Amino acid sequence: MNKFTYQNPTRIHFGEGQIAAIAADIPKDKKILVTYGGGSIKSNGVYEQVTQALEDHNWGEFAGIEPNPQYDTLMKAVEKIKAEGFDYLLAVGGGSVVDGTKFIAAAAAYQGEDPWNILAQQHPVESALPLGCILTLPATGSESNSGAVVSRGKDKLAFLSPKVQPLFAVLDPTTTLSLSPRQVANGVVDAFVHVMEQYLTFPANAKVQDRFAEGLLLNLIEEGPKALATPDDLDVRANIMWTATQALNGLIGVGVPQDWTTHMIGHELTGNYGIDHARTLSIVLPAVMKERREDKEGKLLQYAERIFGITEGTADERIDAAIEQTIHFFKQMEVPTSLTDVDLGTSDIDTLVSSLEKHGMLALGEHGNITIDDSRAILQAAL
Repeated sequence: MNKFTYQNPTRIHFGEGQIAAIAADIPKDKKILVTYGGGSIKSNGVYEQVTQALEDHNWGEFAGIEPNPQYDTLMKAVEKIKAEGFDYLLAVGGGSVVDGTKFIAAAAAYQGEDPWNILAQQHPVESALPLGCILTLPATGSESNSGAVVSRGKDKLAFLSPKVQPLFAVLDPTTTLSLSPRQVANGVVDAFVHVMEQYLTFPANAKVQDRFAEGLLLNLIEEGPKALATPDDLDVRANIMWTATQALNGLIGVGVPQDWTTHMIGHELTGNYGIDHARTLSIVLPAVMKERREDKEGKLLQYAERIFGITEGTADERIDAAIEQTIHFFKQMEVPTSLTDVDLGTSDIDTLVSSLEKHGMLALGEHGNITIDDSRAILQAAL
């Protein structure tokens, strides 16, 4: 295990009725801009709770942040902030709303000419508006980390900055009861792959991180199908919500190698073909496992044994079985597991490879040895 420094400053309010807690967390002298997506919060009771919690505050709202939040939309919020003097942000929604609001927070305080450079050129975020969030779709972990992903047309780029880490996050599982089966499945799969990107690399003698990661994977495998079969089970929703937060709050990734190849390739599938983020991950991860089995052999065998109880057979047979079990779980969650499942084929691989090259994704993986040709092979394995 490598040396590390870890801190998570996000204050978590977990449980039913916790939206009311934001009244005390946001200073009364702040002018708050509440950001949200398509308006589902107005039909599921969340907006009403936010209104009640902010009754003694000065606030306004900005709606319309998309799944895979678009730069042009977010810049409209920045314009509103500058025109009307907002100095605090409250994101209400899923990971896309939280990610988009993080970018709004950074762009509103950006001193350069083009805020897109925060993403395109990784300009450092020197300052940002303070923000909190109310999570309604557990998936990305964005509610308690410093990362965000923003799209501009076909470009889907990420940035990291402690300046945009939410000061607090409300996780009320009842807010997830109105989600569609597709949203539920996407959230479970997104969280699962977040764990895998930090776990499925090579042994680093990081026993706490490994066991914690394995516990999160087991939770998702156990609870994910239940969320589809018994959608009104609040205990299931609560466990999924907390698991998704733990999957990407930084803890299981400290001191260990990480591999975000699945995400980087997945971003190109979303950018070019509009496929749901989580569904790109369920397509790409099994192919990464197949193509990188030599680099990942030690952790693949550990994963096979500890997650699926696979102990019999040769190393290759156990790895094959673990990959098949992973695909089986994804199919239980009713997500695609191949490019053909989303009507893509060999002719689309050139487009995806070109996009990876355009975005500088030339040395991926925990060893930095996944070349553009290797990414092509992964995509071919995903057919």
